[in-house]
Amino acid sequence: MIRGLIFDVDETLLYYEGYTLRRWYEEVGRPAMEKLGVLLDWETFRRIVRGELSRRYVERFGIDHVEFWKAMDRANKAYRERLLEEGKIKPFPDAGALEELRALGLKLAAVSNASQDNTELVLKAFGLDRYFDVILGKDYSYLDGVKPNPYLLNKALKVLGLKKDEVLLVGDSSNDVLAGRNAGIKTVNIVRFERVPGADYYVNTLWELVNLVKELRAKNPLGLSPR
Repeated sequence: MIRGLIFDVDETLLYYEGYTLRRWYEEVGRPAMEKLGVLLDWETFRRIVRGELSRRYVERFGIDHVEFWKAMDRANKAYRERLLEEGKIKPFPDAGALEELRALGLKLAAVSNASQDNTELVLKAFGLDRYFDVILGKDYSYLDGVKPNPYLLNKALKVLGLKKDEVLLVGDSSNDVLAGRNAGIKTVNIVRFERVPGADYYVNTLWELVNLVKELRAKNPLGLSPR
């Protein structure tokens, strides 16, 4: 039986007007790197963010990788604060479905590859933080534990006190689908911008997710494992 949901945050619950990773790299990431005396070209930066290269890669430039990514996160926080002031970060119109999901008795987690404070910043800005039993951003003690690595998902499961077959992972990207697969958790691709291959279920809105959860519960009301 489905007893909990783990949500991605950015581009799943919240929309960033005009955002692309490449644009963020040019406008925010690159200037922050230059202040550190380090410059990752776009392709290398993209591969690190996608989990294709370790975040320790930056240490070949003579900088501690934790300090590098903390500096990047500080720059990201300033960027997010500016976008919030300009009204360019917005919750998707269906974010109200979180209240309905809570009313179903589900435990909810928010898990993001952004830092803890950056994740909490945007959720709190719209009062969405109140829906979640736990909010997890990247862990500086294990920076390669971001999605598609299952590390953060396993942390969420432990806090929620749920088993893998009792939750669904809801996200918009291939990193979310891969993270779910790596953790052994079934995934729901919410098709905000594109349909990601490999998900177990597809929905177009969070209201469709509410219906999906109800359907899955109706099929297995006692929470019995399939034989």
